[in-house]
Amino acid sequence: MNELLYEMRDGIGYVTLNRPDKRNALTFAMYERIAAICEEANQDRSVRALLFTGAGDKAFAAGTDMSQFRAFDKEQDALDYEARIDRVMNAIERCRVPTVAAIHGACTGGGASIAACCDLRIASRALKFGFPVARTLGNCLSLASYSRLVYLVGPSLVKDIVFRARLVEADEALAKGLILEACDDQPALMSRAEEITRLVASHAPLTLQATKEAILRLRPTVPHGEGNDLVLMCYMSQDFREGMEAFLGKRKPAWKGK
Repeated sequence: MNELLYEMRDGIGYVTLNRPDKRNALTFAMYERIAAICEEANQDRSVRALLFTGAGDKAFAAGTDMSQFRAFDKEQDALDYEARIDRVMNAIERCRVPTVAAIHGACTGGGASIAACCDLRIASRALKFGFPVARTLGNCLSLASYSRLVYLVGPSLVKDIVFRARLVEADEALAKGLILEACDDQPALMSRAEEITRLVASHAPLTLQATKEAILRLRPTVPHGEGNDLVLMCYMSQDFREGMEAFLGKRKPAWKGK
């Protein structure tokens, strides 16, 4: 089974995260494919918009597949991982065409990062959005990812959802401007998401492209490598190893702060 599906229909690229048995947890290959699709859209003028969604009825994407972290045993592994995430997220943000995320169910970790990078987000009432790393792995986001989230919803909400490791539901997401609309169920979500994607795809491409680029230029930039000390502090810690093994072993981690 293909882990990520991509189909073009009437100028719209449908990107489906396709690991429903794993709540669409992202493999490194899936991340790379997303970046490649965005680059293809940059080159192919027939593409007018991209619509991201998750297969199944449980999740948009429940983060990165954590089993991949077991291979991390040196500092470069952690730095390479966060550099890959930043590169893929930049590809989504800087994609020439509008990007829309149709979110049903869990949208956490890497999945939440992908949704946050999309231009427009629409969700069902089953939405659960957040970065619960403080109670799962004990790792952190890159500085670029924190910057992106703070620019999107503000520092107070970012601290709240990370510190309390809580998940934002549809009504709050709507009130805070995280999503445009909340639909009653998954079929209604997909219908509405397609309607909105078709609408933006019908508008002047250069106007949309200029608007995307202008808003990106207004956001503070993070120099390459800035924040690596924070990434290494978390990923190279005993707590990270404990969090990973506890999560995969379905037990509560015993944090030590070292």
